[in-house]
Amino acid sequence: MKPHTKLYIKAMGYDETDFMPCEISGQRGVDIHHIVNRDDRIENLMLLTRPLHKQLGEIKSKTYYLLRTHMYFLEENGVKFDYSWFKEQIEKYEAYCDD
Repeated sequence: MKPHTKLYIKAMGYDETDFMPCEISGQRGVDIHHIVNRDDRIENLMLLTRPLHKQLGEIKSKTYYLLRTHMYFLEENGVKFDYSWFKEQIEKYEAYCDD
């Protein structure tokens, strides 16, 4: 198992055998997406379905949406995270937003 996958599972409190939902659709998530770069930190790792990963993965105009969605998902699930990291990234990608 890749280090970023282990990090995500541990941070979310999942077991490898658990159903892990896509953070957007709620369906079974299968791909851990690095939202803004290859930095392995929970703030930057988001679980998606394969079609959503392909659809949204490398599109700058969707990064703002992914960051906000992921931050809310972490909050709702009681996961500790660095709010200032999110604030900095959200401000950076807001200019690319097409939502």
